[in-house]
Amino acid sequence: MAYTYPKVGAQIIEGSRCVFTVWAPQCKKVETIIDDASHEMTCDDHGYWTITLENIQNGVSYLFRLDGEDKFPDPASRYQPHGVHGSSSVVDTSFRWTDESWTGLEVSEMIIYELHVGAFSNEGTFLGIINKLDYLKELGINTIELMPVSQFPGNRNWGYDGVYPFAAHHDYGGPAGLKQLVNEAHSRGIAVILDVVYNHQGPEGNYLSEYGPYFTDKYKTGWGKAINFDDAWCDGVRHFYWQNALMWLDEFHVDGLRLDAVHAIWDFSARHFLEVLAENVNELENRSKRKKILIAEFDLNNPRYITPVSKGGYGLDGQWLDEFHHALHSLVTGEVDGYYEDFGEVDHLIRSLQDSYVYTGQYSKHRKKHFGVVPKNNPYTQFVAFSQNHDQIGNRRLGDRLTQQLSFEGLKLVAAALLLSPHVPLLFMGEEYGEKNPFQYFISHTDEALVRIVQEGRKKEFSYFNWQGDVPDPQAVETFLSCKLSWNILNGEHALLLSYYTYLISLRKQRVALKGTSRNDLKVFQIPDRKIMGVERTFQSDYILIFFNFEKNVSRFRYKDISGLKLFFDSSAAHWKANRKENPAFQRTEEHIVMSPESVIIFES
Repeated sequence: MAYTYPKVGAQIIEGSRCVFTVWAPQCKKVETIIDDASHEMTCDDHGYWTITLENIQNGVSYLFRLDGEDKFPDPASRYQPHGVHGSSSVVDTSFRWTDESWTGLEVSEMIIYELHVGAFSNEGTFLGIINKLDYLKELGINTIELMPVSQFPGNRNWGYDGVYPFAAHHDYGGPAGLKQLVNEAHSRGIAVILDVVYNHQGPEGNYLSEYGPYFTDKYKTGWGKAINFDDAWCDGVRHFYWQNALMWLDEFHVDGLRLDAVHAIWDFSARHFLEVLAENVNELENRSKRKKILIAEFDLNNPRYITPVSKGGYGLDGQWLDEFHHALHSLVTGEVDGYYEDFGEVDHLIRSLQDSYVYTGQYSKHRKKHFGVVPKNNPYTQFVAFSQNHDQIGNRRLGDRLTQQLSFEGLKLVAAALLLSPHVPLLFMGEEYGEKNPFQYFISHTDEALVRIVQEGRKKEFSYFNWQGDVPDPQAVETFLSCKLSWNILNGEHALLLSYYTYLISLRKQRVALKGTSRNDLKVFQIPDRKIMGVERTFQSDYILIFFNFEKNVSRFRYKDISGLKLFFDSSAAHWKANRKENPAFQRTEEHIVMSPESVIIFES
């Protein structure tokens, strides 16, 4: 008979009875400590220690004592109100849900909005997001993606230093606040994706090694010890993270997970951790009758992760598409150092639109090797594209957004390139109105030695680039506060850009030609010797022709006869200009098209 792995953590059952369970396979004795009283636990053959206690109420603090010596918080703690070093709290998981009619969204339907809970609103909480849900819905957003919310040290952090995967951060509003956010989002037709980190755990407050072999020395990651997914004792580790994923998707009604840097999930088991995770999520989806998705971040140009298991893949639903960003960013900014040295030409963006990956076997100068394959069996709807995100902004020296690098016309050009592409679009918070505040890397560690390591590490991180000047101190509270959104959406170019994004999102949802997901529904080409890209989108009986002018001058070029087509969108039209006295430069003759600098025009049949 197969072994049934118990749920880890503290589970309230039947009123005030609580089952405490922790995996500590190499310990000889484990006790639950409540109010200085010790309760000795019993262990099964797989290293799971458990005890059932009476009269345990919501909010009771507890610790585990290992082998009669040190006491530590619960690795599967649901709530850490006293921080990463404090005691864990028992949580009543009941909640009055009102989203019974919600069935989720397919990846192909999503317009995703990535945000950081602490920096998104003045409140810096889940409630602060709830207060902006109507704004997001009016913009056209139907999916929000939260950067990691698991308990991290201090009160400000990107979230990738989390050390309690099961505990929603107390400063954000804890587990009840997250459930309220999901419930309110669903009531407005908005899905919620949660960013989770299964490739490493943060350093401060990380007591996992005290409990068992959660980590392995077989592999290395750029952020700390690799998690033990395939070495001795790995079964307990694998189930720990599978349980975590299912908790968010089931108990919290979250619609999907964004899996951070899965290329650093090292696993040579017969069945990869991610493959089994996808199988478990599919079972939950069938049981709940709600769509549940898994979107991976990885840097391999290998479609194995998003290929069905039946075809030799891991069965994930989608992936982040960094190379679309790199191709677009380097083209509009002119940056060609660091990893941008592989990009910078119109042809790179054309390749991304055609094949999703830019490098599909060509030689990469930056990587100094041939790289990638063509994802020929994976539709556009498995790829999440973006012109900005937390990494691509925050990992710049000053955390500067495109608003600090591009003209207003350039910002509109970038928005159109993203929202008119066949990939699933993702916006980063504030992008839609041209937020000028930066998004820098920030922390609030209490370990001074660790703070110095992070500060020095940030300086070394930019050695690939030719950026000059000091790196903002990630520990300084001023660094975090400078990243708060200004919400300057009512005046001038900000209001106009917001209206522009709203229009393009609506066009994407409604125009039939933009609904095609097959690679045969799209044709991309370059005007010879010009930084101008043409895109033909066809679906069912609808057809549109789009020209993107990446030149900074008025551009005149020849194109085949378009006399039968009608212009219905011009980003340089007076309606979309901050200075409406300027006349649009678009003209059409029998032989030529004349476009404004950094502009987009769309024809329909």
